Amino acid sequence: MAGEESLSVPRQSSDRLSTQTAEEEDALLTGERTTRREPVRRGLGFWGQVGTFAWAISATIVVIILAVVYQHESAKNQRGEPPIGWGPGGKPSGKRNLIFMVSDGMGPTSLSMTRSFRQFVEGLPIDDVLVLDKHHIGQSRTRSSNSLVTDSAAGATAFSCGHKSYNGAISVLPDHSPCGTVLEAAKLAGYHTGLVVTTRITDATPACFASHANLRQYEDSIAEQEAGEHPLGRVVDLILGGGRCHFLPNSTDGSCRADDRDIVDVATQNGFHYLQDRAGFDALKGGADAKLPLMGLFAEKDIPYEIDRRSQNDVYPSLEEMARTALTTLSEATRDSEQGFFLMIEGSRIDHAGHGNDPAAQVHEVIAYDKAFAAVLEFLEKDDTPGILVGTSDHETGGLAAARQLHTTYPEYLWHPRVLANAQHSSEYAGAKWTEYLSQNGKHSDDKKKSFIRKILLEKDLGITDATDEEIDALLHLEAGVYPNYVFADMISRRAQIGWSTHGHSAADVNIYASSSKNAWPLVGNHENTDVGKFLAEYLDLDVNAVTKRLQSAASWTASSDESSPSKQHGWLGDPLGSNVRVEGLDGYHGDFRKRSVDDCACGSVH
Repeated sequence: MAGEESLSVPRQSSDRLSTQTAEEEDALLTGERTTRREPVRRGLGFWGQVGTFAWAISATIVVIILAVVYQHESAKNQRGEPPIGWGPGGKPSGKRNLIFMVSDGMGPTSLSMTRSFRQFVEGLPIDDVLVLDKHHIGQSRTRSSNSLVTDSAAGATAFSCGHKSYNGAISVLPDHSPCGTVLEAAKLAGYHTGLVVTTRITDATPACFASHANLRQYEDSIAEQEAGEHPLGRVVDLILGGGRCHFLPNSTDGSCRADDRDIVDVATQNGFHYLQDRAGFDALKGGADAKLPLMGLFAEKDIPYEIDRRSQNDVYPSLEEMARTALTTLSEATRDSEQGFFLMIEGSRIDHAGHGNDPAAQVHEVIAYDKAFAAVLEFLEKDDTPGILVGTSDHETGGLAAARQLHTTYPEYLWHPRVLANAQHSSEYAGAKWTEYLSQNGKHSDDKKKSFIRKILLEKDLGITDATDEEIDALLHLEAGVYPNYVFADMISRRAQIGWSTHGHSAADVNIYASSSKNAWPLVGNHENTDVGKFLAEYLDLDVNAVTKRLQSAASWTASSDESSPSKQHGWLGDPLGSNVRVEGLDGYHGDFRKRSVDDCACGSVH
């Protein structure tokens, strides 16, 4: 048969199956065994055998050398030594600027969710991505010294000091001794320094660059150090953000201090020009009329989420505006100096949106951060002084998933950005509004309360028009330990089919970004978060270890093992909570939902 004849014709070997001969393919097709010709074997002769033996010896030596080199480099990396080589262009020299950006709580899924949201809202094609997407160069591993899941304090200590420490530590090591920070080293080396955030300036991330404390809760002490009551003197030249309450005496409205000290007065005595409102910020004229040192505290606590701030633009500046003003101010201040500046900018409230499981708030926070990132790139492009932007996150928050199974039946492969676009405010905003309503109208009938929830909070503020009676009742009669903003956020998340695994942090690796991989070559790939901190110091040729020695030699601190009086034992670093606190090594399993006390976890506050 023609078919059989065609099968018996030998065929050429397939490109896709290069390991098979034509005869083997024919055998597979016909089922007939093929006879393969054995190659003619000729002896190599004496000198051929000698040559082969010599080649084998040489190859073995090369392999051994390569293995030794590999083990040596691996050991260096494990010891935390700096990565080898700076890539194209080599390590920069001369005057330079460094802007370090922290997207607190932003994991890879935050980018994916925000990218799709922006494309939907603005009608963009699928290849129109965020600015951040174009500058992704690697990832950071985030564990702390005492947990696989870090908090912001330990995460920021890795960036500021280049060392791992325990959750809650503000630039102190596991032995409760202070470690020098890149900002402090930069200041002592003649650089100008700055901090720009959207949370309290005394919160963990900014605190780790300009202060030291055994626990992050000691925000009163952190405020004092940032204002200049620091063992090294005033180390930060520019401060923009929130957290005014920790600088005001407790006899003043809007204070959250435990004492009656006026830290604003301390700051002004240390030379700071103090601002507290939008009018003062606008008077800086984008930094053209700013004078250093400068402290601008524009909110009692945190600056509102961007989704809420945009309707209060006359009260609070945006992250982008603060970043641009800080860059101009520091650039002008260092125009005629031999050294440039170090500036840390934090998109702080991405983290808070993750803690609240609020996807609508988070996408607006990420977009605001992306705009600030773009503003820094624009500055670097135009500025005469060479500089670099490096950005990363301290951790991921919320265990975010751009997917959610709503029922026991097989889940849909969907998520709906329109639900997030419909929201005009955050769940935090709606929760505060509901709490205020109850405080003023607690005696209203349930029908009036339900109407307020449905018409004002859900339909007007959050864009939810199909709330069920069960959801309304859940808000009207909250379960113990459940916050109204959590209920609001879950209503949005379910409708958008966005999933969350926790109201805390996760152990996910986070992205590293840079203005260019040319000068950030050591951070390309996957790294420990401490590698990021070491890079910051190396880029500016700073000796952070010398600052550590200087801090540790001061009489104002002693290690926690000291059995002297509490005041001498803790000094300016605060009470470390005792010797039973775990600061290194991982804890074990103790049973589901075990309630921990402060004494046996030492993880400090949330965020």
